[in-house]
Amino acid sequence: MRLLPTGGSFRLEEVQSSPFPPYTILSHTWGIPEDEVIFQDLTTSLQHTRSKAGFSKIQGACAKAHKDLFNWIWIDTCCIDKTNLIELSEAINSMYLGYRV
Repeated sequence: MRLLPTGGSFRLEEVQSSPFPPYTILSHTWGIPEDEVIFQDLTTSLQHTRSKAGFSKIQGACAKAHKDLFNWIWIDTCCIDKTNLIELSEAINSMYLGYRV
């Protein structure tokens, strides 16, 4: 599972351990797909990512989560590599576990 640190680095980190550390969830979409920050954005050019309209929402969610003492956040638009069909399928099938808490 990939999580985003809420402290402001905006660098995805792979978390292998179970149980996972406490994290919060942001699930959202933008009306215009080009405005959405996706997995590839956070793994390539952060400068380009900061120019997307969706980045301010992610930045705000991280700040709020950090203020609420969460060190990690999972965001469906950017923590899943949607080009990897196996990963996408696993994420969809297990997503309900994250929302049940």
